Amino acid sequence: MPPPRRPNAGGTTSVPPPPPRKVPLRSLLRAASVACGVQFGWALQLSLLTPYVQELGIPHAFASLVWLCGPLSGLLVQPLVGHLSDRIAPADSPLGRRRPFIAAGAASIAFSVLTVGFSADLGRLFGDNIRPGSTRFGAIIVYMIGFWLLDVGNNATQGPCRAFLADLTENDPRRTRIANAYFSLFMALGNILGYATGAYSGWYKIFPFTITESCGVSCANLKSAFLLDIIILAITTYVTVVTVQDNPTFGSDEAAPRPSSHEEEAFLFELFGSFKYFTLPVWMVLIVTSLTWIGWFPFILFDTDWMGREIYRGSPEIVADTQKYHDGVRMGSFGLMLNSVLLGITSVVMEKLCRKWGAGLVWGVSNIIMALCFVAMLIITYVAKNLDYGPSGAPPTGIVVASLTVFTILGAPLSVTYSIPYAMATSRVENLGLGQGLAMGILNLSIVIPQIIVSLGSGPWDSLFGGGNAPSFWVAAAASFIGGLVAILGLPRARITPKKRSQR
Repeated sequence: MPPPRRPNAGGTTSVPPPPPRKVPLRSLLRAASVACGVQFGWALQLSLLTPYVQELGIPHAFASLVWLCGPLSGLLVQPLVGHLSDRIAPADSPLGRRRPFIAAGAASIAFSVLTVGFSADLGRLFGDNIRPGSTRFGAIIVYMIGFWLLDVGNNATQGPCRAFLADLTENDPRRTRIANAYFSLFMALGNILGYATGAYSGWYKIFPFTITESCGVSCANLKSAFLLDIIILAITTYVTVVTVQDNPTFGSDEAAPRPSSHEEEAFLFELFGSFKYFTLPVWMVLIVTSLTWIGWFPFILFDTDWMGREIYRGSPEIVADTQKYHDGVRMGSFGLMLNSVLLGITSVVMEKLCRKWGAGLVWGVSNIIMALCFVAMLIITYVAKNLDYGPSGAPPTGIVVASLTVFTILGAPLSVTYSIPYAMATSRVENLGLGQGLAMGILNLSIVIPQIIVSLGSGPWDSLFGGGNAPSFWVAAAASFIGGLVAILGLPRARITPKKRSQR
């Protein structure tokens, strides 16, 4: 029975305002769809670019330094974009507060993948020597510019998209987890398409114009894959930007002027200044996120390279071993595609897992599974190193199957990494009265700072112990295991429940 209506001061009966209409789940699904296009390119970047940059002449020991531009751009771009989008009132822009940044980021991605894909051709125009084994300095410079812009575009797109989903869910804990699960599902779909594209070796036959004097078969396949990426990205960006409208009942107060103590809560120095407002639960989320990404980044950097070098015993620097290396890279891409299938399945059941066991426990267990998988990769490396491959030089089927199995299992913890930390950060930072864009920027710091550390240290660290990928994977296993313990003990059965927003 509903409560009786109370008379107001004038003696009339007051009628409580109807609750605001929630954004339909299908709108959340469309809003998250841009993740598919962004992740398609990201999958190509992860699976193909570390091998490609070594083909251009950068040694393995310094290949990780190329990735340094990604976290550095993320350190600056995502907090700045989050700050700017927080301060735009939904009514002040025809595309709302987040979608202009999503569209601009997607345009930057499209331009940058063209730059990366055609870097060998552009380097030839700058006078590069295209003989096999030579260092192509012009192509490396063009590649670095495109790679930097690509990471700027990725950060400028994904951060506002996460914040857009948080705006649409109005910080409802259940709907926030569902929205992030949708985002993770589209990331899985983009990964599947991207890794499948990277695993196929015949794109140059479909796009024969991609083969040039300076760009051979593997380079032409890369170039063709990025052309497909632009098509997928354009479609998914259109769906997110054009078919979903901002929630008019949520977010406008964030863009309004704030009290003087919070008037400049923004960008980099102000972002670090906001740390003094953090509670212990916020710090626990950031600590576990940092440890998780110290675990993930060596794998992200060297997954297909590990398959090409340690399992297939190939090398991009030695002409006689180049084919074996590329066979391993393609098999690694296939393994990452299987990884993405499990990622998508896990994202579908993520909400039920969090309701049953608690988000903190799910996160902790997933990190321990990560650690066990990285240890398994080290064992496989040791076994493969001491096996006789025979006259064909092909790895035994058992070694390849074991490697693919580890790649596949890692899809489950990757799904957790793509969803639970964002949902936790959204609610816990929002409880402090900060905007959703700033919440994503704060979480981004705990992602990019570990990536900077790994990018600077992994190549020299690997060289110190013989030049393989095993030392970095030891660090990854240790960080993942510690992060799992911290999540289980520090976020026990954590529920993602926000407090009521205070009146301003």
